[in-house]
Amino acid sequence: MQTSLLQQCRPHTSGLKPIRSSRGVRSLPARPATSRTRLQVLNFKVAEDAKTQSGHHKHQELMSCYQCEQTLNRVGCHEVGVCGKTPEVAGLQDLIVYVCKGLGTLSHHARLHGITDLEVDLFLNSAIFSTLTNVNFHDERMLEFVFRGEELKAKLQNTLLAHEKPLPTPSNVGAAYWGTLPHPLEFTLQQQLGKGSPALEEVIELGKKTSIEIRKASLGETLCGLQELVVYGLKGMCAYAHHAEALGYRDSHVAAFVAEALAFLSGPESSSVDACLGMALRVGECNYRVMEMLSKAHSNTFGAPTPTDVSLIPQEGKAILVTGHDMHDMHLLLEQTQGTGIKVYTHGEMLPAHGYPGLHKYPHLAGHFGGAWYRQKSDFSHFPGAILVTTNCVLDPPESYKDNLFTINETGVAASTHLATKDFTPLIKRALQLPGFTTKDIEEAKAGRGAAVVAGGASGKTNVTVGFGHDAVLSVAGEVIKAVQEQRLQHIFLIGGCDGNEPQRKYYSQLFKYMPQETMILTLGCGKFRIFDSDFGNLPGSNLPRLLDMGQCNDAYSALVVATELAKALKTDVNSLPLSLDLSWFEQKAVAVLLTLLHLGVRNIRLGPRLPAFLTADAVGVLVKTFNLQPADEADPEADVKKMMLCQ
Repeated sequence: MQTSLLQQCRPHTSGLKPIRSSRGVRSLPARPATSRTRLQVLNFKVAEDAKTQSGHHKHQELMSCYQCEQTLNRVGCHEVGVCGKTPEVAGLQDLIVYVCKGLGTLSHHARLHGITDLEVDLFLNSAIFSTLTNVNFHDERMLEFVFRGEELKAKLQNTLLAHEKPLPTPSNVGAAYWGTLPHPLEFTLQQQLGKGSPALEEVIELGKKTSIEIRKASLGETLCGLQELVVYGLKGMCAYAHHAEALGYRDSHVAAFVAEALAFLSGPESSSVDACLGMALRVGECNYRVMEMLSKAHSNTFGAPTPTDVSLIPQEGKAILVTGHDMHDMHLLLEQTQGTGIKVYTHGEMLPAHGYPGLHKYPHLAGHFGGAWYRQKSDFSHFPGAILVTTNCVLDPPESYKDNLFTINETGVAASTHLATKDFTPLIKRALQLPGFTTKDIEEAKAGRGAAVVAGGASGKTNVTVGFGHDAVLSVAGEVIKAVQEQRLQHIFLIGGCDGNEPQRKYYSQLFKYMPQETMILTLGCGKFRIFDSDFGNLPGSNLPRLLDMGQCNDAYSALVVATELAKALKTDVNSLPLSLDLSWFEQKAVAVLLTLLHLGVRNIRLGPRLPAFLTADAVGVLVKTFNLQPADEADPEADVKKMMLCQ
């Protein structure tokens, strides 16, 4: 008997630990049956969408992208991305995902016959990550991913044949998914263009044929959007897995799931609303495992985060600024700049690097400069040294600093130098050529003026504290529990996720005005920069700071660990804690984190500033009904605080 998604995949709600077996994370037990009314409506909507979409687009659009929160008018970017993505880059990104679907399908099939290929596993994480928002704007570097995907698919096919194993048969989804292209298992550049190494322009034209508009037209907005929910969750999860790989940590279970999910997206199973929602929750389940692995990779390599003061006042001398998320690159750079006289500064989500003892020990890790990623054109223009971009987010640089900007790993912009290896010599040479911070710069910063203060948002604060990972927070759990029991701590707010420059995001700056003194605030991700240099004082009757930053966006894992342990100590479940999650999302890492929270059964999450454009009202309706997912009330943050204080 076939069961609905709400019967199969109802989340675990009594606590936050996924159910595990000796073979890893396993499926959650079935919950009591619930009404199919909403799903029947949703399936009807799919049919209606499919009828109406064929004539919906009056003209051929240059591109189609709605994967991030800032997408134009909450509909989609069709001429150029709000992020700066060109139609050429958008088409190449779609083509990379299409190629990965074929390679993933083949890898999944090979696994069923006992054959794995580490190169394929590593490539899939890297290639999928490269299509994340604000990672790579360089079309020629994206072309390399297409060529490499082709090579690896041919290699894996030959391996199967050498072991006398059958090649997979493409599923029968046809033009509904792929338009005029074949199933991605059968796709080759030679077949489509008559040559194995075509010119960039030819591949760009081919990329236009992989647009999501093809599936929208045949499957409808709702089903296509749910398929993209799985894709975008995979993008975020693969990014985290790739960060862990840089530190030598990988998980074969995760690699197998990535291949399985790509095969799912390439087959008829993904034509079901129930199945797509179920797979999205499975992405969340696997992402929990990935975030746990990345947390261990960081802590085992650099030590558990420890509360650490970070200077916002620069030091005199030559300078390098590091942005992104990659702690491995930070460590390598600190090693290579020892004895050069260069001071290294963090930017954006690299701020938590200061909390790791293995990085903080370097005396030339001098402080932090600037704010969230979206401020980089101002921040980088004011920085008098070289700049290293390790991961997202990067924007195409203006003339003022394009020669000072260096990308590495999957990141890329056409105007700046890309480092193909972990040898930072070109970056270091550029830093030594530039003026660095002068005595005048330091004096102005201390006086509340100058470049460093402008970049930091002119708060006037000279330092901030980071390093409140789960080990640090749980070390004072007894005090927190006592404060809850004595009503000195009435509520905990987790304000996490991505930041951006839309005016609606002022909501996240205003929330804190309405939070009573008897509350604590946990931050993670670049959303912290709305308040990271504000003074919230201590919890009444204690030495506990009210504001605790838990780290990067992937450190949502730490927040889940803390919530789980507090629930155990208070003999309740996480949804019954005096805890509210108000999440700001921007790109696909946030999608992966949200799916993890939903998989774990966390309810009453607020999401803003706008809900994803790729989810129709009916798809959102299922999430609202199942998890009470709520849009942030950007017009009235005070009302949201009042509701959250009541755990609503």
